[in-house]
Amino acid sequence: MFTGIVQALGTVRSLTPTPSGRRLLVELGALRSRSLNPGDSIAVNGACLTAVEFGAGTFTADVSAETLRVTSLGALLPGSPVNLEPALTLAEPLGGHLVTGHVDGVGEVVGRHEEGGTAVVQFALPEALRRFAARKGSICIDGVSLTVNDVTDGRVLVTLVPHTLANTIMQHYRIGTRVNVEVDLVARYVERLLGNS
Repeated sequence: MFTGIVQALGTVRSLTPTPSGRRLLVELGALRSRSLNPGDSIAVNGACLTAVEFGAGTFTADVSAETLRVTSLGALLPGSPVNLEPALTLAEPLGGHLVTGHVDGVGEVVGRHEEGGTAVVQFALPEALRRFAARKGSICIDGVSLTVNDVTDGRVLVTLVPHTLANTIMQHYRIGTRVNVEVDLVARYVERLLGNS
């Protein structure tokens, strides 16, 4: 489990094809000072990956063909910045909302403008996820817990405060940027309990 509060900006150092997908080598950024071990979960742009090795300020994770297919991780290149969050421990505050790291689909930035030091960004959601978006509800975009300001025609509007812009890959968002989307965990289970899926 994760909180959707990004702990570090990392950088992709290399991507190596494997028989089952790709092996990803990522610089840990500010996470290099954390006590991390092989087998630990690290969310990379909101996708939960298992760290298989740690080096000098880096970690390696295997990304399956399925994950490459259903997330935006397949578009990463050497030098790409990535949002990083280690798994939640019971000693840490839940600053965002409960996030599983299981990406539900890929959305797209369809609008962005600056407003008093913040950025107001509109995302188009995949059709299957639109029913889970609610005004003033939570949504996770590229591993960042966000509050939905408005929902219109399958699009969600969020406001990115200066801290989020400075400390996540969202500072690089432009029209057309593809993003990993995880809908609110509670909304998914409510729908399941109501028998709608």
